[in-house]
Amino acid sequence: MLKSPTTTNKLPNVHPGDVLKEEFLLPMNVSVGLLSDLTKIPESKIIKIINGESAITAGIAIRLSRFFGTTSEFWLNLQNLYDLEEENSKHKVEFEKIKMYQYA
Repeated sequence: MLKSPTTTNKLPNVHPGDVLKEEFLLPMNVSVGLLSDLTKIPESKIIKIINGESAITAGIAIRLSRFFGTTSEFWLNLQNLYDLEEENSKHKVEFEKIKMYQYA
C-alpha cells in the first residue's frame, strides 16, 4: 500500500532548469551556447534558469518548445508547478489558516 508523502519523505521541488539540463541538454548533447545561438535566448539567461536563479517566461517557453519539439505549455506548467510548491512551502502555516467561505 502506498503511503502519502510526509515531511520526512517528501520529494524535492524540481526547478524547470533541472529538467532543461537533465532531460534535454545533456541527453541531446546540446550546449548552452548552441541553445542560445539557435533560440536567441541569452546564454546568461539559460545559465540562470539551469541554476534555478531565473524563471521560464512565456517567450522562453515558446523558444524552448520550438527548439525541442515540445509545447510551450509544457515549459510554463513546469514553472507554474515549481512556483506553486515554493509559495505553498514558504507560507504553509498562513495558508492553512484560510478556511473556505461557507455561504447560504
